[in-house]
Amino acid sequence: MITRILTALGVLAGAHFAQAASVTVFAAASLYSALDAIEVEFEAATGIDLVVSFAGSSALARQIQQGAPADIFISASTDWMDQLQQEDLLIPETRRDLVMNALVLIGHDRDAPSVVLDSRLDLVALVGQSRLAMALVDAVPAGIYGKAALGSLGLWDAIEPRVAQADNVRAALRLVASGEASHGIVYATDVQSEPRVRQLAVFPHDAHPPIVYPVAAIKQRDRASQDQFLRFLSSPQARDAFARQGFIVNF
Repeated sequence: MITRILTALGVLAGAHFAQAASVTVFAAASLYSALDAIEVEFEAATGIDLVVSFAGSSALARQIQQGAPADIFISASTDWMDQLQQEDLLIPETRRDLVMNALVLIGHDRDAPSVVLDSRLDLVALVGQSRLAMALVDAVPAGIYGKAALGSLGLWDAIEPRVAQADNVRAALRLVASGEASHGIVYATDVQSEPRVRQLAVFPHDAHPPIVYPVAAIKQRDRASQDQFLRFLSSPQARDAFARQGFIVNF
């Protein structure tokens, strides 16, 4: 049974993990639904417990830098994976690009019409007196991509005062789903997990850096378990799970 934890520190505590093989994965919050589906197949195929900590890629990377016991890191940003590689914390030959994603504008109003995301959009008027929910725009990949996209379209300066920043992309999604923010910027895959929001537009792919999710094994951990999980991520079952959530797996 998959174990979800709020913090990466102490994930191996408890007698269960001392007695059974496990692999600990630190994964970007936007991967929640896909890894939830992969968990059953992986454990059935290997007998290894899957322990997953979901958070913003920046928070997870910093925890790995501080010695948190991760076996595998799946980031929503190549920058944070690059940082860990530069610090010699990864097994370099295990690193590869796993999936890709798209960035979308969402609304809380299920009847809201679609919009065209270009420099002519009056985003401030669209948001009105509410807020535009985004992940942390200077730290979390989804927020960084979103800020870059809005900047490239000439929309950032006007909307910045109306932005409500959240710790990660799933937290931004929840703000829109609950109605605390009328609109938000999340990944295309996030929309599929939340029926209370509507996708209004997809950002042009050239408006932001490519959204690539790299995966790699962390040094000085159980290499056998690491290798089994990394191999499973290339299996038809895993690729199907990613594709069902809207990730781009063939690139």
